[in-house]
This record gives sequence, C-alpha cells and structure tokens, in this order.
Amino acid sequence: MIPLSLAEIAAATGGRIDGEGADPGRPVDGPVVVDSREVARGALFVAVPGERVDGHDFAAAAVEQGARAVLATRPVGVPAVVVDDTVTALGKLAGLVVRRLATPDGLAVVGVTGSQGKTSTKDLIASVLETAGATIAPPGSFNNEIGLPLTALRADPGTRFLVMEMGARGIGHVRYLCDIAPPRIGVVLNVGVAHVGEFGSREAIAQAKGELVEALPADGVAVLNADDPLVAAMASRTTARVVTYGLGDGPGDAADVRAEGVTLVDGRARYTLVTPAGSAEVALGLHGAHHVPNSLAAAAVALELGLTPAAIAAALTAATPRSRWRMEVTTRPDGVTVVNDAYNANPDSMRAALEALVAIAGERRSWAVLGEMRELGESSAAEHAAVGRLVADMNISRLVVVGDGARAAHDGALGARAWAQEPVFVPDTVAATALLARELAPADVVLVKASRAAGLEQVAEALLAGAHGDPAGTPAGTA
Repeated sequence: MIPLSLAEIAAATGGRIDGEGADPGRPVDGPVVVDSREVARGALFVAVPGERVDGHDFAAAAVEQGARAVLATRPVGVPAVVVDDTVTALGKLAGLVVRRLATPDGLAVVGVTGSQGKTSTKDLIASVLETAGATIAPPGSFNNEIGLPLTALRADPGTRFLVMEMGARGIGHVRYLCDIAPPRIGVVLNVGVAHVGEFGSREAIAQAKGELVEALPADGVAVLNADDPLVAAMASRTTARVVTYGLGDGPGDAADVRAEGVTLVDGRARYTLVTPAGSAEVALGLHGAHHVPNSLAAAAVALELGLTPAAIAAALTAATPRSRWRMEVTTRPDGVTVVNDAYNANPDSMRAALEALVAIAGERRSWAVLGEMRELGESSAAEHAAVGRLVADMNISRLVVVGDGARAAHDGALGARAWAQEPVFVPDTVAATALLARELAPADVVLVKASRAAGLEQVAEALLAGAHGDPAGTPAGTA
C-alpha cells in the first residue's frame, strides 16, 4: 500500500483515531491484512467479525507483531481507526489508493466478471500484462467486498496494471466493487446458469454482470464475448468503446479478436490469434478448449494496453496455471493422471471439464468423479441428470458420483447407454477415494470436479499423496 497516516486513513474511512499512542501522523506503510498471521512491520490490521472468530480479539497481538494500527469498530486498546463497519471502511480505503494511482499515465485497472472462467481469465491477463510492466492480481478468487480491496491495496506507484476479478451474489454487487476500483477496461466473459438459484434467471445474472460495463468511463473499453448473446447485448449499456472477441465461428466470425484453426494436442489448444493489429500463433499450456475464449479475452485486454500480437501470443503460450484446483493436471509415477478441477462447478464448466478429460485421455481409460453443483435452485436435479447423460454420451469409461446432492447425475447416466462398468454412487469423499484406490490402473485419467463446498479436492489430493512414494506427484508433461 502507498504510505498513509492515521489521519488520512480516518478521513478516507470516516473513522476516528483511538488508542494510546495513536498519533494522527503515525505512518502506515506496510500491507493491509485481515489475518493477524499475515501481519508484517508497518501493517494495517483490519478487524473483521466472523461467524467463528472476531478479528478484534487479535488486535493487540497484531500490533505486537508489528502492525502500526488497527481498523476496528470499537476501541481495542491499541492505535486504531474506529469506524462503523470495517468491511465498508476497507473498501473506502482501497478506493482512495486506487484513485490516487489511476492517473492518465499511471495505473490501469482491468475488471473481469462472468458466470465462469473469471479466475482463469484473470490469471491469463496477469500473465500477459506482467511481461509489459508491474502487475497486481488477486490470488485465487479474491473477488468479493473483502478480497478485491485487499488486492487493490497492494498497488503502489510502481504498479502499472491492476487486474481485478469481480464476483456477484446479487444485483448491485459488481457496481459496488467498481466503485472501489473503477476500471478503465471491463471484461464480461459469459452469462451461464451458475448461481441461478440466487439470481432467479440468466437475465438477472446478465443484469448484474453488466454493471461492470455501465461503470466504465467514456474513454474506457468494454471487452465483450461475441459468442454469448447476453454478453454481446451489453454493448448498449455502456458509453465506453466496445471490443469483441470470439471463437471465429458463428457470431465470433465478426469479432475484433478471434481464434482461427483451433486444434487440441494432448488436451491443450493451439490456434491462430487474429486481431486488427495482426496475427500470431498460440499454443496454450493450459488444458481444455475452454481456455481459448479466456485467452482471447486476455489478448483483447493486452492489445488495448499496448502489447503486440506477437508478444501476447508468446505470453499466452508461456502461461501456466496459477490458482489451485482449476484443471491442475498431475501424473503419478505409475502413469495415472489426476485432473483436479474441484474448486467450483456449474453445468457449463462441467461440460468444459469433461471435454478436456476426453481430450487428455485419448485412448486411455477415463474416469469422471463428480460431486454436487451448488446454487442451481429448482433446476438442480435436472441439471445433474443432464451431466450424467453427458458423461454417457462422451463415452467416458467410468463415472463415480459423490454425495446425495449429485445423485441425479448417477441416475441420469444409468439408462443413457450400455456401460461396461455401470456408474457408481458413493456417499462421500472417503468412499470415493477408497474405490479409486482399489480400481485405478496405470495410465488411467481421472477428473475430479464439484462445487467447492463438496470438498472433492480431498479425493484428488489423496490420489496424489504418497502415490508410490511420491508425495506430490509429477506435473503433467515432465514425468
């Protein structure tokens, strides 16, 4: 964070200075953290009340460890800025820092939203932009009212690009995040059925995601997916210039940035990147064809920020996975390949992951180990059954369905085709792990996927832990 005095923090957050030794001129020049274990000298510790622990209880310990002050909702006996709500105040503080840095020749803020692919696309954008200048992007999915400002507060005068992932649980959430870190470039990836149980309809999801382009300034850029009609329609909701990207078939034929000649080699996509500034060849290191549109979005952003097609293609080709449990492909010494995509799941991302499984496996035996997709509302049973039928239609060798919430996937697959070995339902991750340990054979390929709450990453990690004496396995391609 840029150095700020307690007086400046109080002014930005509408708080008051409190505590022994709380001099208004006291400098805060370290990181801003919400976890007292991450305190470093000069830090500002933000005391966030939680369901199980209250950050205020750790205020004194944070100062003892080197924090200069605490952002709190009540006096905590150490130097503090006392505010009505620490999460709201955190956002206000981040807004102050971003606005100071985002001058015409300074920090460029990029916002990314969509129903799926936000984290992977954010990671790709960061991978490309950091070849051109200092870049800050969130770890994992820091995309809410706490994670986004914490990321923004890592920026300093040397930061050239700030890439922000923006999630939403309802109408107004993306708008709130844009108020904290006003984007110059906004990327909308897609509108799917993820979280339709919370929003009620895809149209409501589109309304929420489109708040990003509404927040753009007139001299900003809206990067929109030409292949998604609900996203393409957002062009009418912004005064910013619109740049489109697409796969080069259907609506994507007319996109400004597109992929031509897409092929898959061992589950990794290769294509020609076509842009108004020229073309270049891309060979993605990430597994799955679904990364092609993600990479096109990253290319469109990078073009707007001054990179050449050749530089973009080179950076995309060199990009590696950055966030955990998203198409992590690891091969054990015995040849079993584990695809850990257990961070999140919805019908669209399930299809993408299953397609990647088929491409990676080739002629080898393929396993789909699937858990519940959350937040699908009344359509949950139907969507799970459809996934089961999809597994059958793709001729995936084995299906293991984990947990009652996903049982309909098992039922949907049963009658969809004649199976050499019928789909199996197991109640939990322990049973799934035991079944796989018994029945996996060398060279099998196993996809593990579910919504985060299902905890299926435990299955993937158990398959890799201690496999033939190798506690971590070997990254695919280096075995």
